Amino acid sequence: MKAVRFHGKHDLRIDDVEEPGELAPDQVLVRPTFCGICGTDLHEFDHGPTWTSVSSNPYSGATLPQILGHEFSGEVLAVGSAVTSVSPGDRVSIQPQIGPREDYFGRRNLPFLGPNASVVGLSWPWGGMAEKAIVQESNAIALPPDITDQQGALVEPAAVGVHAVDRAGIKAGDSILITGAGTIGAMAALAARASGVTNIFVSEPNANRRERLERMDIGVTVLDPLSTDIAAHIRSTTLEGVGVDAAIECSGNGRAFDTCIDSVRAQGVVVQVGLMSGRVEADPFRWTVKDLTIRGSLNYPLTIWPRIFSMMRSGLFPVEKVVDAEVGMHDVKEQGFDALLAPGSAKLKILVSVNT
Repeated sequence: MKAVRFHGKHDLRIDDVEEPGELAPDQVLVRPTFCGICGTDLHEFDHGPTWTSVSSNPYSGATLPQILGHEFSGEVLAVGSAVTSVSPGDRVSIQPQIGPREDYFGRRNLPFLGPNASVVGLSWPWGGMAEKAIVQESNAIALPPDITDQQGALVEPAAVGVHAVDRAGIKAGDSILITGAGTIGAMAALAARASGVTNIFVSEPNANRRERLERMDIGVTVLDPLSTDIAAHIRSTTLEGVGVDAAIECSGNGRAFDTCIDSVRAQGVVVQVGLMSGRVEADPFRWTVKDLTIRGSLNYPLTIWPRIFSMMRSGLFPVEKVVDAEVGMHDVKEQGFDALLAPGSAKLKILVSVNT
């Protein structure tokens, strides 16, 4: 069968790989339908291997070359003898986090925080950019009839944005700054709007991406950090000049993190989502005198899929607005990865139509 495999930096191939073999009792065989190209996939291609590895994953045994794709929907083809939650023919959305459930974090439903974590499409033998994939039963979440396959492929990045907003602790009527208008920044903005946040500021240096976000028409104020003092602007537009209630940093840029610190009010919350590639300078004294809460945000609760379905169904969380194109698997490099990585690209999300 055909699969998109990452072999190393700038080395992405459409390979012929062996069909999946016999299923374990708790496993599910899926035919992927749509798979999103994630910023993590782009980072692997342009800078990796980082999350993929030449060494065998201690839990899954996965090693390079890696079938990519962790944001996907699909159709169940077969199930193991112990599987009860899905059946052949069911449409599913894949929750890609996998890991042992017997250790400290696994018992708390947080296997991705443990030392032996694995992720479908990054450190698991299978991924969504292939004609077939094997996942655990806990990874295959049945899609409601009124949720499309395309939406099913967007649940994973949507969950990252929703969880970041949850970590920010904001409520209806609050204000927020989001730095970085990539897919996760856009998802966080959509999630904040769905939560009733009234003033949403988004800082993005890419002019094309600013225009792209404005075209989404989701009621946010888009700012250029290259020509605007973001913190000063926010203070001038918030009550008594105190700043926003919370900030979510999605760009992985140290200067953007500082902007978040400058822009939140005293006792505000700053959530770091963007993965920074190295160390950055910080001034913890300012965190103390402003009595701030600084939080990381990794992934999402593994039980969040039904909540995301409900948010999509409400019409208040139109995640499909981030999609720029659907491309076939054989066009994934030129029309997918290269298009998203092009200098000045405005594109947010490209879905791979796996079986076309």
